[in-house]
Amino acid sequence: MSQRALFLDRDGVINREKNYLYKKEDFEFIDGIFELCHFYQNLGYKIIVVTNQSGIARGFYNEDQFHELTSWMVGQFDKKGLHVSKVYYCPHHPKISGECRCRKPEIGMFLDAKEEFDIDLINSLMVGDNERDIEAAQKAGILKTYFFDEYNKTTTSKASKIVHKLEEIIR
Repeated sequence: MSQRALFLDRDGVINREKNYLYKKEDFEFIDGIFELCHFYQNLGYKIIVVTNQSGIARGFYNEDQFHELTSWMVGQFDKKGLHVSKVYYCPHHPKISGECRCRKPEIGMFLDAKEEFDIDLINSLMVGDNERDIEAAQKAGILKTYFFDEYNKTTTSKASKIVHKLEEIIR
């Protein structure tokens, strides 16, 4: 039987957006992220992160630094009783490393998750803070998409719903 997944973008959804974040001392979790994950984990959803990381292609940090931060972040989820099944990432930037299948709004990371974990994309959901997150999820077949706009900057989105606090998703 297929699994449902809670897909999360990292920067701007799990943590506050900071340009090319790669140090744990600069990592600041967004209010409500752990509650959101607990809610969906308790419903049987897998927690999967899908994140563009063009800072790697741009040379701001390397893959080892990304993996170190990711391990730390996943450890913080573990301490809260949450299991992150996998963090998929795209290290590319089209102007530097060329086009790829993984950089959102492309759907490669979603298809990889579907294959690896037998994910039922139609009954999964995506939380992103950028229109390319929403576009990728919808192209992959995800019907429930949430555009997280913590600072009330967005008035329109192709997402199912715009939310300003993560807890709005579980109400």
